[in-house]
Amino acid sequence: MSTAWRIGVDSRRCIGTSICAGTAPEHFRLVGGLSEPLADVVAPAEVILDAADSCPVEAITVRDATDDRLIAPEE
Repeated sequence: MSTAWRIGVDSRRCIGTSICAGTAPEHFRLVGGLSEPLADVVAPAEVILDAADSCPVEAITVRDATDDRLIAPEE
């Protein structure tokens, strides 16, 4: 089990729906109309996966901070 996740938001894909910020406000915010993670590396939390899976354009990625394995969104 991973002990840390790396959160990324592709600003070229993000359309600013704010679903992520509404789902996980402790991990995402909108800046200039686009999503931004509050921290690059975080402790694993189910709400982060929910936010990534809810993004309509799959702009959010969650990776294992140790081996860079993609955790979300599911391929």
